[in-house]
Amino acid sequence: MHKIKKLSNGLRLITMPVAGTKTATILIMVATGSKYETRENNGISHFLEHMFFKGTKKRPTAMAISAELDGVGGEYNAFTGKEYTGYYVKVDASKLELAMDVVSDMLLNSKLEPEEIEREKGVIIEEINMYEDNPIMHVEDIFEECLYGDQPAGWETAGTKDNVKSFKREDFTSYLESQYGVKNSVVCIAGKLNASTVKLAEKYFSGFRKTKAQDKLPVKEGQKIPAVLLSRKKTDQAHLALGVRSYAAGHKDEYIIKVLSVLLGGSMSSRLFINLRERKGLAYYVRTGAEFYTDSGYFSTQAGVPVDKINEAVSTILEEYGKVKNGGIEKEELKKVKDLIRGRLTIQLESSDSNANWFARQVLMKKKVLSVEEYLKKIEKVTAKDLARVAKDIFVNQGLNLAIIGPYEDKGRFEKLLKF
Repeated sequence: MHKIKKLSNGLRLITMPVAGTKTATILIMVATGSKYETRENNGISHFLEHMFFKGTKKRPTAMAISAELDGVGGEYNAFTGKEYTGYYVKVDASKLELAMDVVSDMLLNSKLEPEEIEREKGVIIEEINMYEDNPIMHVEDIFEECLYGDQPAGWETAGTKDNVKSFKREDFTSYLESQYGVKNSVVCIAGKLNASTVKLAEKYFSGFRKTKAQDKLPVKEGQKIPAVLLSRKKTDQAHLALGVRSYAAGHKDEYIIKVLSVLLGGSMSSRLFINLRERKGLAYYVRTGAEFYTDSGYFSTQAGVPVDKINEAVSTILEEYGKVKNGGIEKEELKKVKDLIRGRLTIQLESSDSNANWFARQVLMKKKVLSVEEYLKKIEKVTAKDLARVAKDIFVNQGLNLAIIGPYEDKGRFEKLLKF
């Protein structure tokens, strides 16, 4: 059973023992990301994440940090999103104190040396190039730009190349001081824990800043007609993301949206996978998912399809969306989807790092923290009527958004397709 308490400095600590595992994971998550940025410093959250791995007073180089964690076989990394940034280390449970020592040192004592900043600019620009050259990954960024436009919610997390090139040390120190504080951060330790875990967390994180972080601008929404955004690229395959606005994290119908996404495109036996791939041979990959931010959300399907058959693919997805609005969901199909969600979650949460992510994200983004069983009870209560009701609410013409990466210039041909 997870426990949440505050350390002496006010920093929230989550502990989650995981039976049967021999590992432990320490994860620090901060409620900041690209939605907390301005146009001028867009990308700094992600860049700062990189810089924490470049050396501290105690461990003066990137090599010193990585060698210490590699020396115990640890898995470690970081991630930056629109609304949160995280840093984790997963180790043999006997090395948990070392993991705490290293990750706290990185976050509290990073040197942010100007020469390292200049060197890392090239790394991040290549990371941006990598995403732009990988349409399977990049189409979601284009979709969010289509959905939200020129506001933080619609900007790319990595920022622009011009911004990356312009950042100076004072930009990082200023952002760090304004955004990394006890009030918007959480430490989660999951796995094989012992009686000293809380005391060690107090030891290593008592120096965490007491800054009250600046809040993000609220998302502006008000879509009245379907929207299309084309990213012209000479490709042999068109990559599309077709979806609608839905609900924010914590909304009463969040669990219905989850079930709906799995039913439509969350598995190899889902409706869209069977229809687009198995019956029509239009795609290799097909996936449907939902994103829940603190103040907005969306539901989308992504697929890679033949350039000359994209109209058929778009129409097929819309057709399947429309069918759910009209009901027709059999009890056996709904049971299969619920069992799939339960099974996947059970497998996923056998690991300490997945447990750390499960609880840390909820603490940062939701008012109420659910255990796995509480979450599954919510899923189990979803009915076919619920799915039809929510589908009618979100699958409406004025909420439709289509992002495409491919060799197209004429938006009009796609705008004509966007209707139920």
